[in-house]
Formats: sequence, structure tokens, C-alpha cells
Amino acid sequence: MEPAQEISWFSTGIVLNQEGEEDITSKKELPSNANFVTFDDWYFDVENETKNALYVTPENLIHNKKARASLISSLNILKDFGNGFRKLKGQKITIQTSEIECANDGKLSTDAILRLGGQNFIQSFESSVSSSVDHAFVSSLLSLSEKDSRNVELVECLLSCAEKVEQKQYDRAIKLLNECDKLSSKTGNPVQRLVYYFSRALRERVDKEIGKNSTKSLEIYGMRDLQEALRSINQCTIAVQDMPLCQVIKFAGIQAIVENVRNSKKIHIIDLEIKMGVQWTILIQALVTHQQESQSPFEYLKITALGNTQSRIKLEETGKRLMRFAESLNLLFYFKSVITEDILDLKKEDLDIDPEETIAVYAQHFLTNMIMKQEKLDFLMRFIKGINPRVMVIAEVEANHNSPIFVNRFIEALFYHGAFFDLFEDCMKNNESNRTTMESEFMWQGIRNIVAAEGEERTIRHVTIELWREYFKRFGMEEMKLSNSSLYQAKMVLEKFSTGNSFTLEMNGNFLVIGWKKTPLISLSAWKFRKRSNSHGTYFFTL
Repeated sequence: MEPAQEISWFSTGIVLNQEGEEDITSKKELPSNANFVTFDDWYFDVENETKNALYVTPENLIHNKKARASLISSLNILKDFGNGFRKLKGQKITIQTSEIECANDGKLSTDAILRLGGQNFIQSFESSVSSSVDHAFVSSLLSLSEKDSRNVELVECLLSCAEKVEQKQYDRAIKLLNECDKLSSKTGNPVQRLVYYFSRALRERVDKEIGKNSTKSLEIYGMRDLQEALRSINQCTIAVQDMPLCQVIKFAGIQAIVENVRNSKKIHIIDLEIKMGVQWTILIQALVTHQQESQSPFEYLKITALGNTQSRIKLEETGKRLMRFAESLNLLFYFKSVITEDILDLKKEDLDIDPEETIAVYAQHFLTNMIMKQEKLDFLMRFIKGINPRVMVIAEVEANHNSPIFVNRFIEALFYHGAFFDLFEDCMKNNESNRTTMESEFMWQGIRNIVAAEGEERTIRHVTIELWREYFKRFGMEEMKLSNSSLYQAKMVLEKFSTGNSFTLEMNGNFLVIGWKKTPLISLSAWKFRKRSNSHGTYFFTL
């Protein structure tokens, strides 16, 4: 292997010492009523999941108790968003931006429009049938501008359409979709663009249900296709890497790794989804700084990246860039790619682990990809436990897009993606072409998969912190508290951006949750494994 020349992504400092700092992380963890994960928690059953979705017609709406419960459940989810119950509620980390905030033009945020549209929909629905559900809102539709009023009506129309699709009233759904088409646009404001893509996905779902031959085949893209696209180095992916959200994940996550490996002679990083590998330039610089400032002997850094034959060339390119960068800083560095088409074929000897190496595992938006293949996810977690890493850093989407009930999933996805469209509007206002690409290619494919697909086609199945916690417990994993330095890194990154104070950093137990205007988007956590138990089967369970 060749040691490491130059790569000019960015330069930064990493906090290496934190003695005497006040601990600002929350010591409280959310209560859990169960010690194990059940099938109902995860909704992993692909073959039978659609049987659980309840469809009703107007004639039996009042009398069908199960259908009624399903609709009330969906309305309650919508009410939760309207009341702010789905907002971040943990210990907030204050962000102060050094630059002047953009002037408020008086327009409502995308989230506010969605909540008002939801309020109108609920009131309209509950007035059409007898209901025991109390209204959770006080009307907030006073003094809206004409544009905001139109946006609220557009959201209400979209929600009504989703309800008709849930009830299999496809003729009425199509009429509502036609109205959405008139009022939405992929080049309009964030609400209009959001509705444009969600209505497209609804139309594909309806066409599929009624057997209509579309000029375009459904061609549902899975998470893997999105990940492959995001590995490509182009203007769009570089722009995404430079966004505050991605920077927070990289800096805070790598800080957590640095603190657990910095005094080791031989460091071995296992990256499950390396993409462009920008995050490792931060680690390389931090290790060089620590090596210069301390007397601790250091031999080398090794990074092993997992991939398949599709990603082989990109992995090699990433390795070469990192090698050049490490060489420019005189750091002895090795890069290895492990190509496997099936994670079940992965063997410990593939990783070339030296017994003296300190191992860290990095998983950014990777584990979610495997929810549909639980036996492979279980295998991977047992495999990682077997290599005994000092720390495992995990970043995942903080949302529930895995409900088997379509309309519940639709509402969750609408608010989640609404936050992103709002974020793109503010953070990429000077980069219109990249924003359009992000929405029309990457975000659209996610929306399409969540809304238009079912069964094995529906591969995007994000779950929340609480479910990951319960799942990881089965493998003897324990949450590690993110240090003040990691939280400082996250806070410092956001303060460099004019939009920084629209982001929210909050602690959920030991998880850091990054949100946009209080809507949670991404969670970041660090884990360690308890010492191996005599009963290895303890950590295996069947969903």
C-alpha cells in the first residue's frame, strides 16, 4: 500500500481537549415500556403489510369501527403536527449567528402553511361526519396574505386527495389531483413545489391501483439508487456537502470518533457508506494536530470502505483523494475497499484487522437501507459487535416513514419533506440550479417511493430514535454521551451560516437531533458494545 498529497476540500480545527467544561447534554432518557422490539414497532412484514391498511367507503364509514379507528389515528397524527407535538422537545442548544439574519418578508413558513392546511382539513372532515374527537386547534387563519391563503387551500386539497386515495375513492381523488395540478408548480414557492411532487406521487399510486397504462412506468427508485447517485461528485452533491445540515453531521460525528481513538498508535475506521469521503479529511487534520501537540506515538490511520461492484470505481477515486490529502500532511495512511454484493458474505478477514488497531465504525444513513432485509441488518450488527469497535457513530433520518397505513405515512412524509423544501429555499437561494436538481431528482424519488410504492417496492422506511434504541439494545449496545466538544462543533458550524439560527440542536437522551425550525430531520449518536455475553443468542430476535 502506498502512504498518502493534496486535496483542497476545506480546513478546520477539531477540539481535542474538554477538561473542566460544563456538561450540557441531557441525562434524561425517554421512558420505554418494552425491553424488546416487536413486529408492530417496525412494520417489517413486506408481504402482509397492505392487509393491515384500512380502506372504507362513505356508506360504512360510521359503522366500520376499524376503519374509523384508522381515520382517527391519521387525524390525530395531523393534529400532533398542528399542535407542535411532533416538534423537537429535548434540551435545546442555543445557536447565535454572527451574520445578520435575512429580513422577514412576512410570509408564513412552509411548516406553518402545512399546519394551517391540516387544521382546515380536520375541521372540514369532522364537520362532515359525527365525531367524538375534540378539535385541537384554535383558528389561526386571521390576517393571512392572499398568497398564504392560496397555499393553505392547496395543502388542504392535497390532504383531501390523500384521504380519498386511502378510502379508494379514486374518481374523487383524481378530481382533487387535477385541482392540485392547476395550483402547484415545480418552479413555484416551497409549498407549491412540495405539493407538485406529492401530487405526482399520488397520481402514480392511483394509476397503479386502477390499472391505468401510464406513458411512464412507475420505475420506483429505492434508497440504494439514491445513495449511488449521491456518491457521484458533481456540483449538486458538492453543494449538498457544503450545507449546514451535512456539515453538522460530519464535524460533530468525527469529533466523537477523534475523542475515542486519538491516543491510539494504530487507528482503523470502518465506513459503511463512505460516499465522497469528505468527513475523513477532518479526522486526518485532527490526528495530525494531535500528533504534533502530544508525545503520544502514532503509526498510521487505515480506512476500510464497504461497497459493491457498482461503487468500486467511486471508492477507488475516493481512496486516491484521501491518500493524496494525507500525504500532503505527512500522515501515514492506508485505504482499503471491500467489495461485496451481499453483506452476508462479509468476513472478518476481509477487513485486515491488526489486533493492535483501535477500531471505529461510521454509519451515515446506511442502516435504514437494510430495514427491508432484517436478517442482513441483524447479521451486520452481530458482525460489528464481533470486531469490537471502540465506538460506532450513527447518523440516521429522524422520521417515521414506515407505517403500513398509507395516510399516516403520507402525513409524516409531507411535514418532513416540507421542512427540507423550506430549508432548500433559504440555504440554496443563490444556487437555484442545484436546489432544483435536489428537489426534482433526489427528494422526488424519496417522496415517490414513500407515497406511490407498497410491499417490496417501498424501500425507504425511516424509523425514529426510539425504535433504533430498542433495536440496538438487542446487540448489547449502549449509548455514549456526546461530549461538550462534539456539541460545540455542531453549534460552531451553524453559527457560521446566516441561516444557522433556523436550525435546531437538541438532545434526546444522548442523541443529538438536528432540525429545521424545530422539525427533526437527522439524529446523530455514538455507541459502544458491552462485553460479549456467554449467551450469544440473547441479541437475536425475529420480527
